[in-house]
Parts: sequence; C-alpha cells; structure tokens
Amino acid sequence: MWKEFDIVVRKKMSTSSHNSDTFNLTELTPEQQKMLIDIRRRKTELLLEIQQLKDALGEVVAEMENMDTADEGKNNTKAKQMSIGRKKFNMDPKKGIEYLIEHGLLKCTAEDVAQFLCKGEGLNKTAIGDYLGEKNDFNEKVLKAFVELHDFTDLILVQALRQFLWSFRLPGEAQKIDRMMECFAQRYCQLNPNIFTNTDTCYVLSFAIIMLNTSLHNPSVKDKPTVEQFISMNRGINNGGDLPQELLISIKTEPFKIPEDDGNDLMHTFFNPDKEGWLWKQGGRYKSWKRRWFILNDNCLYYFEYTTDKEPRGIIPLENIQVREVSDRHKHHCFELYASGSDFIKACKTDSEGKVVEGKHTVYRMSAATPEEKDEWIKCVRQSISHNPFYDMLAARKKKAQKTSAHHHHHHHSKS
Repeated sequence: MWKEFDIVVRKKMSTSSHNSDTFNLTELTPEQQKMLIDIRRRKTELLLEIQQLKDALGEVVAEMENMDTADEGKNNTKAKQMSIGRKKFNMDPKKGIEYLIEHGLLKCTAEDVAQFLCKGEGLNKTAIGDYLGEKNDFNEKVLKAFVELHDFTDLILVQALRQFLWSFRLPGEAQKIDRMMECFAQRYCQLNPNIFTNTDTCYVLSFAIIMLNTSLHNPSVKDKPTVEQFISMNRGINNGGDLPQELLISIKTEPFKIPEDDGNDLMHTFFNPDKEGWLWKQGGRYKSWKRRWFILNDNCLYYFEYTTDKEPRGIIPLENIQVREVSDRHKHHCFELYASGSDFIKACKTDSEGKVVEGKHTVYRMSAATPEEKDEWIKCVRQSISHNPFYDMLAARKKKAQKTSAHHHHHHHSKS
C-alpha cells in the first residue's frame, strides 16, 4: 500500500507544475489526501522527538564533560556540584558519595552519609536501597545510622515498617534484605521494649506483615488469609506467648501501600521472575494439551492464558514437589512435576466462571518447544525448589525465635 502511494505521489510531483515540493492536493483521492496529512503530521512529531532527544543528549554530554574537567572546583558552585553528586549517586551510589565527600559537601562519617540518604532529595530510592544493603564496614555503619534516624517509638509494627520501607526500595538479594530487616527489628525492639521478647520474633513478624500485605492488598492474590489464619500462622512465636491481638488486627486494617509503586506489590519489588515462557500443559481430567504462559517466581509456578493477563489461571506452589523428565506419545520435550510427599499437589486454578478451585493433580505434565527449553525449565524449577535463600533465611530465623521461646518457656515452668 505505501509503495503504491509513494509511486502515485512521485508521479504527481514530477508532473506537477508547482515547485518540486508541493503539488495539487485535489489530484489525490480523498483517501490518499488523508494519508498524506497523516504522514506529514507524523513527520512533524518525529522531527520534534528527534530534536528533544538531541537536546537531552546534549545536556548529558555537557554534564559528563563537566564532571570530568580537572578544575571543576573553581568554576562550579556548590549547588551545581551537589546536583552532579546526586546524579552520580543515582548511577553508582558509591561513586556519588565519594564525589560529594571529595568536594566537601559530605563529611566522611556514617552519620553524615545516613542523613543525606534519609533526606533523599533527588535520590533514586533503588540506589539508596542498594547502598544501604552493601556488605562492608562503612555501609553497615551507615545502615545503622540510617535506621537510627527513624523514630519508631509507640508506633505499631505496621506503621514502623511503612515508615522504614518508604525511605528506600528493598534490594533483591536475600543477604542484603536480611541485614536491613535485622537492623530494623533491633531498632524497633529497642524503642518499644515491651512488645517483643526478642528481635527474631520482630523480624519474622515483619516479614509476615510484608507478605500478608502483599496478598491482602494485592488484587491478583485470590485467597486472602483471614486474620485468624494469620494469627495461627504466627502462633507461639513470641516466646510462647502469642502476639497481642490488637497488633494483629491493626495489620489487617492498615494497608501498607508504598507510594510510587503503582500497586506493584512488595514481593515483586523483591524478585524478578526466575524464568518465564510458553509451555504446553496437559489437563487434569481431560488429557487435552493447552498452551499457557508460565512464570516461575518465589517458589511458585504461575500460568496464564495470555502474556498480558493480570490474573493467573493457576498457581502451583513448589512445596513438596519434584520434577522429572518424561516421554509422551503425543508431545516432545516433556517433563512433569509430581508430589514428593503427599498425594495431591497443593495447587489452585480458576474455573471457567473465574471461581478459584483447588487442583486435584498428582502430576502436572508439561511440554517445551525445544530440548534446551525443557532442560532450562527443569533446571530453574529444581533451583527454585531446592534453594531460595529468602525462604531458608526466614526458616532459620523462625527456628531461632522458637528456640529462644522454648528455652524461656521451660525456664518458666521449672520455677513455678
């Protein structure tokens, strides 16, 4: 179509009696006229966009030259250096801090750096989180100082968490999150000494709150835990004494929205999918094969009908599950998930009316497009089953919290 149009236009242009750039619009059919107007409009838009990109590039180049001129100290005002420092920080937090210290805009103390991060003016929250999570002595001191700038006195845990997690974005690595949450729990317990018997309890509950909020206030989690379930989940955690009821109720009523996160729940700020792609999945009762988009994330396999769907058709938690290669008469490159302990795999899916039903599968059989894809899926699922540092971390912490409480409990009884 474009090609024909082009030829028509050129012909008209060469035969047109006007100068080479214009020609008589009336000679075109209405449809061609409309197309021409569209093209011209689009051309203007593109030229404008190109100009804007050029300007933006020019600014960046100028700024980078500025950053690197040797005598920048003489001709740059403090404000200019400050803004350069912030931009450097957003690209590489460590370099940004070094630059600001070098130019006397920050003292080389943990307190001063923490203050700068806490104000957060013009700083990218992800960069702040990355810097605070780094494992080295100075960064850890900064983290401690940063947490100490927060006052959690008399705040319920949910409010304290919200305040803390608003000031940066949690990074993705479990070890970093662990250090940050550990620091938070210590600070909270120090300021509110009569709520928890130990910091591990506070730590575990903080995570439970984050996860609960993820599911309570996130539309794509269908089965929301009830307050009762949540309470039983955390029963016996506070040195054998259960958590105060009000504390638990408050968690339910205070949703935990992080601004700027446009409803992206917290879990998704934690982890990127480990793998995603199309697989054929064999049905349960009717053994028909259907093509589904699978996402592997956080020890769970989600599948969707279309990549753009907001709601998964099904969720398979990878608990007590093994994976094996299988051959199938009708499909190539197959593997299946099967229950390693119990009879059924604890999974759920939505039926045709959109109701959530529990799956009754003992195995899920999948088929990949290529042998490589199949191996890759098996590898990723195995990794997810065997080792998610986040869950290991949490399990260890719960054990620790319960040990202390068992010890405490025992002590209690022998005295009475």
